[in-house]
Amino acid sequence: MKRLIATGLTALLATTGIASAEGVVNLYNWGNYTSPELLTKFEAETGIKVNVTDYDSNDTALARIRQGGHGFDIVVPSNSYMQTWISEGLIVPLDKSVVTNHGNIAPEWVDVDFDPGREYSVPWQWGTTGVIVNTSVYDGDINDAGLIFSPPDALKGKINVIPEMSDVMAIAIYYAGGESCTTDMEVMRKVRDTLVEAKTHWKALDYGTVDAHVAGDFSAGIYWNGATMRARLQNADLAYGYPKTGYPIWMDSATVLADAQNPENAMKFINFILEPENAAMISNFARYANGVTGSEEFMDEVMREAPEIVVAPELAAAGKFSPACPQDVNDLQSQIWTEVLQ
Repeated sequence: MKRLIATGLTALLATTGIASAEGVVNLYNWGNYTSPELLTKFEAETGIKVNVTDYDSNDTALARIRQGGHGFDIVVPSNSYMQTWISEGLIVPLDKSVVTNHGNIAPEWVDVDFDPGREYSVPWQWGTTGVIVNTSVYDGDINDAGLIFSPPDALKGKINVIPEMSDVMAIAIYYAGGESCTTDMEVMRKVRDTLVEAKTHWKALDYGTVDAHVAGDFSAGIYWNGATMRARLQNADLAYGYPKTGYPIWMDSATVLADAQNPENAMKFINFILEPENAAMISNFARYANGVTGSEEFMDEVMREAPEIVVAPELAAAGKFSPACPQDVNDLQSQIWTEVLQ
């Protein structure tokens, strides 16, 4: 969802300065998640310039668009938020006369629960949320959420947790023996107590921490697989663990906003990223898999057998696709999360 949050690689534009003119499309996306090479190629082929503005969470993006007056054309929500975007009329159906590459979406990513038939969205990237560990500091089993929720002495005070509620809550609920969107109050009390106690052993709750993990400022954390791979390629001591008790699988998808000022250009960009070679550019940059058929042949060799991408069979079954939870469940999780953040 997801992602690697950073500043400087993409233009963080003031909303009053976002252009809305012919030859422009304004993309609102997770930070450091958009390939500069992709943007250069799109502009060269179409003459359309892409302005990119970063956000750091699904909640941030949703709140900004709800306010209106933003000037953005495209946004990239995660699957568990997609039905909210659709039901509130914030995004529009794809124009299939422009999005002619719709058939390139891999079959398994077409009839998805969050957007049946892909009427509103196309795949951007998909991945998992698990545990990053510096194996020079801790050499035990890394496929364990307990490293974060009941950390060994070697990791105490050296842990960073991404402040993305849905991901952290999911891992904590699975760790407590519950299932996604549970209303079991005994499980949720255990989740609350676990998180509040665990936080006393955390050093930070931050998004943009690839450099910090590489430098050894953190020794463990909850993190996304692609961001972990980017860190591991710079520091071989870093490894990605898949919690045996359960971990979330997610997909971020590109959509066109209902109040887009450049809707046709937005549809052209949506169509562009469904070209296999272009989808591979996004994966090669952000280090996540995508949902476009034929993109694999254009991916960097290092992606094809990366442990952050290829899940061992014995751990694959613990992955669970993140659903959209009912409002009462979201409210309960938000209440717990607010207490954790205090």
